[in-house]
Amino acid sequence: MLKNVLIANRGEIACRIIRTLRRLGIASTAVYHFADRGAPHVTAADHAIELTADVPTAAYLDVAQLLAAAQAAGADAIHPGYGFLAENAGFAAAVEAAGLVFIGPQPEVIRLMGDKIISREFAVSQGVPVAPSCKQEGALEDFVAGATAIGFPLLIKAAAGGGGKGMSIVRSAEELPAKAATASSEALRYFADGRVYAERYVERPRHIEVQVFGDGQGHVVHLFERECSVQRRFQKIIEESPAPNLPVALRDRICASAVQLAAAAKYRNAGTVEFILAPDGEFYFLEMNTRLQVEHPVTECVTGLDLVELQVRVAGGEAFTLQQADITQTGHAFECRVCAEQPEHDFRPATGRVMTLREPVGEGLRFDGGLREGLAVTAAFDSMLAKLIAYGENRAESAARMRDALNELVLLGVDHNVDYLGRIFTHPAFLAGELHTGFVVEHAPALTAAPLHTDERAAVLIAAILGTDEFRRLAYDCPEPHASIGHWRN
Repeated sequence: MLKNVLIANRGEIACRIIRTLRRLGIASTAVYHFADRGAPHVTAADHAIELTADVPTAAYLDVAQLLAAAQAAGADAIHPGYGFLAENAGFAAAVEAAGLVFIGPQPEVIRLMGDKIISREFAVSQGVPVAPSCKQEGALEDFVAGATAIGFPLLIKAAAGGGGKGMSIVRSAEELPAKAATASSEALRYFADGRVYAERYVERPRHIEVQVFGDGQGHVVHLFERECSVQRRFQKIIEESPAPNLPVALRDRICASAVQLAAAAKYRNAGTVEFILAPDGEFYFLEMNTRLQVEHPVTECVTGLDLVELQVRVAGGEAFTLQQADITQTGHAFECRVCAEQPEHDFRPATGRVMTLREPVGEGLRFDGGLREGLAVTAAFDSMLAKLIAYGENRAESAARMRDALNELVLLGVDHNVDYLGRIFTHPAFLAGELHTGFVVEHAPALTAAPLHTDERAAVLIAAILGTDEFRRLAYDCPEPHASIGHWRN
């Protein structure tokens, strides 16, 4: 078993990893930029080491500082979480070269499966379905010609991308050159890699992904599927498992394709194979995320497995003996991504300071967050603040628990999407499981909140202030010296 794990990340994922490490009796080392000095992941860890940089994101991307911090803390492994360097093959190789354990797949497998173009070619070689596509290899004019030959609509994507960056739907030859150039520019800006490719765009598709886990020697199992179709700007906001209205035979085929691909790559540790499911039942390989996913809690809920524990044990040298027959899927789970954003303004990211936080508590609920009152929410990082997870015996019970939990969650000081998520959980099409990646756009009128009148907004804010501990303390606590001498006042 590993002795000390440095977490090369921050926020809710760092806090979540720390919880499992503590349960396993493994020391945790957090890293932080000065701007995060009071963040929950820093105070929750056994050790914390400051990273320096002019801007916070640069600190968390500084490989040399991360390795030095691991050595200084006496760590024997690094967990990358997700985002930042989690899918960076160079970072994984540097960790191993430093004599440390990288809690994730092998560097060469990250290179193979982390590159969207190379991984698609590998999927084709393994007989896994892939949508017709072409890649940019030379001049932009040649790429445009190849993409046009596939037919419209098309989806332009960044080869090294993720999170919806460098993606664009193209519906005509006239708009293709400009959108291809924009996608390439955005890919270069976000991923330092301007390569893009085009694939046939499936109208009203579902986004189905499969959680896999392997031992690096070809033994791979799946932990069933997740539905990730409710998205805004190509980024997921609600995930669930199992996927609703998915025939068992089709689910089995999709999961088998994911296992086949990961086994052929001799994949080690946790990963996710993502597919696009067309309305006619055909499915196509989309990409593989060579890391732990944001939405892994729903899989943990329905399988009863702790994915971070599995990651740590396998990375620590324990044999991965879990067989497919050992894994069952029970009940239903939802996850909502709580984001600092303004849904009424095309989900524009928001900033502020957390003034009040009240997490919902109840049966089947889980709140994965890295927040505290007084914490500044800036534009330096991704807008996701926390994740709210609800589990029930079936989809209806799980949805009802999520709806109630969203109503109970109080987060003041920064604009967020909690009310918007709540409206989704009352929408008839969502409750019926009629999902596709255009759900948010299609139902935008019904999901848009009516603006509060000035007097209504004032009443809500006053009620919120009256309910805070700080207000009650200021209003009703008796200050010194009067508290010491009783009720008598001078």
